[in-house]
Amino acid sequence: MAARWDFSDLWGKDSKRGTPVVVKMENPNYSVVEINGPDSAFRPVEKSRGKNAKQVTWVLLLKAHRAVGCVAWLATVFWALLGTIKKRLIFRQGVTVATEKLGKGKLVLKTIRVFLVTALVILAFEVAAYFKGWHYFESANLHIPRTLDLQGLLHMVYVAWLTFRADYIAPLIQGLSQFCVVLFLIQSVDRLILCLGCFWIKFKKIKPRIDGDPFKSDDVEAQGYEYPMVLVQIPMCNEREVYEQSISAVCQMDWPKDRILIQVLDDSNDESIQWLIKAEVTKWSQKGVNIIYRHRLIRTGYKAGNLKSAMGCDYVKDYEFVAIFDADFQPNPDFLKLTVPHFKGNPELGLVQARWAFVNKDENLLTRLQNINLCFHFEVEQQVNGAFLNFFGFNGTAGVWRIKALEESGGWLERTTVEDMDIAVRAHLNGWKFIFLNDVKVLCEVPESYEAYRKQQHRWHSGPMQLFRLCLPAIITSKMALWKKANLIFLFFLLRKLILPFYSFTLFCIILPLTMFVPEAELPMWVICYVPVLMSFLNILPAPKSFPFVVPYLLFENTMSVTKFNAMVSGLFQLGSSYEWVVTKKAGRSSESDLLAAAERDSKTMNQSQICRGASETELELLNQLKEQNEAAPKPVKKVNKIYRKELALAFLLLTASVRSLLSAQGVHFYYLLFQGVTFLLVGLDLIGEQISEA
Repeated sequence: MAARWDFSDLWGKDSKRGTPVVVKMENPNYSVVEINGPDSAFRPVEKSRGKNAKQVTWVLLLKAHRAVGCVAWLATVFWALLGTIKKRLIFRQGVTVATEKLGKGKLVLKTIRVFLVTALVILAFEVAAYFKGWHYFESANLHIPRTLDLQGLLHMVYVAWLTFRADYIAPLIQGLSQFCVVLFLIQSVDRLILCLGCFWIKFKKIKPRIDGDPFKSDDVEAQGYEYPMVLVQIPMCNEREVYEQSISAVCQMDWPKDRILIQVLDDSNDESIQWLIKAEVTKWSQKGVNIIYRHRLIRTGYKAGNLKSAMGCDYVKDYEFVAIFDADFQPNPDFLKLTVPHFKGNPELGLVQARWAFVNKDENLLTRLQNINLCFHFEVEQQVNGAFLNFFGFNGTAGVWRIKALEESGGWLERTTVEDMDIAVRAHLNGWKFIFLNDVKVLCEVPESYEAYRKQQHRWHSGPMQLFRLCLPAIITSKMALWKKANLIFLFFLLRKLILPFYSFTLFCIILPLTMFVPEAELPMWVICYVPVLMSFLNILPAPKSFPFVVPYLLFENTMSVTKFNAMVSGLFQLGSSYEWVVTKKAGRSSESDLLAAAERDSKTMNQSQICRGASETELELLNQLKEQNEAAPKPVKKVNKIYRKELALAFLLLTASVRSLLSAQGVHFYYLLFQGVTFLLVGLDLIGEQISEA
């Protein structure tokens, strides 16, 4: 047997090699240190050593203080919410009720109210049965006693309800829930595929590139550079807050002045705003910018009619491309040099779309949640569709069109409120390709109030359904490939525009609360929790700084499904609200570069007298009138919150269902329904868009 060497005994011996060292310092303030071994100063100190009962008491008191502080904070928030409910819902102080102008909105509200009243009645029966000891709802296999002699009147009614529920209501809810779950899974798979496509683009670094010098003349004898003729359009309507910054940003774009024309297309019906915009155009025109002001006397067709009228001018035939910016968009000076070169050598390219960036994304909780949605829309949906399919919906702004593509596709039509998607679909049917530039960003705003956001989402979800009805025959009879037709019909329109709001509203806002009263049709946990959370995480990936808001985002998306579902129905069945266009209210937020240039603008106003010297007497009178109007302008009216009845009715329905889930000890269902009900309550009381400083 081999010899075994054990060094543990050697290391364990207390060997004292060497002599003790005594260190003496000249300064008497330092003490003498004696070192007996190399590790004596580095031995671990026992954690329990040195603690006494007094220190333990202080630690416990500190933890108790933190717990009490957390409870006090929750109590304060709850008390403030109750105070807001009392102020806005009971006493109606500083609020107005959001009216439903159309019959369909009132019908949806009546339907939700019927569900709410039914839920309250059933809850009353369940509570009475719970205290009576009739816990039939805790078991899926209901045991109903048949001895009528022992049953009271309430017991007979309750047993009859159980029988009717198990035989008639449960199968209906189960069938509808299974159908919605299938749609939910299909939409989740589609979103997962889009995310995988985005990862592949990032991994392979796929993006449109510009080869060589795009502006260098192809003619050998010619010297210098060739810049195509570009028309820039800024459609606006009563945009008092943002007209100045958008016109200023467009006029400062880096492009030869003789190769660009800027059209300010003003549809304002307020004369004071018209004069302000005219003065701004005059100011830049006197600086040498090729800019003109257009105002329609007959304002039909909303934005589509405005753009159609501008494209009918005779001088448009001299231009090759047209760039479009809404009134709150502020392009960088190099925007045209980053977008227009992609058209060179690519005659099939009809549109180059840039990405949006938001100056007010951190203004309040509502803007943060919008930023999550829009980041996913641009970086995942549009980038993937642009890279692999060369097609996506035009965003209506921050894009450059080939004018030939617009003309061959029929130009701007006034038949829907989503004229941008309309022209994109018709151009796709005619064989034109699109490019999305994720690296080129244009600053803009997102709505800061729930009222403005709600109206915007209504238009964005009713218009596509209206367009789908109009474009379906043209899509079916078109000559493009079959797989492109399938993508356009089933993915672009049905799955992402119709199915998404339908199953989101039906499954999470109607069926889930009803399953609390019909336990035979209970939804599985992965439908309620796991898959929605996974999809929310995928949505937040393009905006990683928004991960702390994943739960509010999930709850708010379910809340917005009410508005989206109502809009989808109105557009699909051609109801009156599908033709309604409300200009999204802007706040006039500026970027950091705009704030830094504020001093320069102020200094320019000091030289206004020099500008006025070259103006006519009529223009001077107009400027004086503008000054008088600005001085006599009324003070801003204090914000009036609105009460949204559909959201409030759903809030009480969900809270009622949460009480029912509490009786049956369903923890996850209880917390989800409670938080979702509170979210609906906050939205219904118009609290979701409050400023962070006021919240």
